[in-house]
Amino acid sequence: MAGVQFIVSRTQPARHAYLKRVFGERFDVIFDRRVGERRQLLERAPVERRCGDRRQRDITKDLQTLGWVPVREAN
Repeated sequence: MAGVQFIVSRTQPARHAYLKRVFGERFDVIFDRRVGERRQLLERAPVERRCGDRRQRDITKDLQTLGWVPVREAN
């Protein structure tokens, strides 16, 4: 399973430590770093520079339910 990361909820430090101990030598085990949407203004940006969302799927519900999610790293 090369190219896989385990993303762990920030509220689950014990689960992060466990996954790091079990999978840490072969895979990246990281805390969820998302804080929120970066654009907070009500006004639209004059020109959209992004080519789309880089996230392949929304993992929010899985993180809330399981506390961790395996995801493929972007190429």
